[in-house]
Amino acid sequence: MSKSKNAQRLLRKPRIRKKISGTEARPRLVVFRSNQHLYAQLVDDVNGVTLAASSTQVLSTDGETLKANKDSATKVGKDIAAKALEKKIDTVVFDRSGYIYHGKVKALADGAREAGLKF
Repeated sequence: MSKSKNAQRLLRKPRIRKKISGTEARPRLVVFRSNQHLYAQLVDDVNGVTLAASSTQVLSTDGETLKANKDSATKVGKDIAAKALEKKIDTVVFDRSGYIYHGKVKALADGAREAGLKF
């Protein structure tokens, strides 16, 4: 019996995490995709704190809700980059959390790069 996509992702995730770690100077940019929303966080693994976070939920205005699509992913990427630059963080380590670097995950990364983050 084959495993679900998410079960396979959860097997990939620890392999990625043992290789990358975030510091205060260069935090880890974590991506999480749910069926409804996209989330991004900047995490300092040394001190165990989240430095900044953004999501399609946070960016949704009163009338307009953002769906989990590529356009929204780009907006989340730009927002997390703006929050990072506000805190004088310009380089990050990208943690795709086991997701394939394609589609929404790539759009989020490209949005963050466009807004000035380096990784």
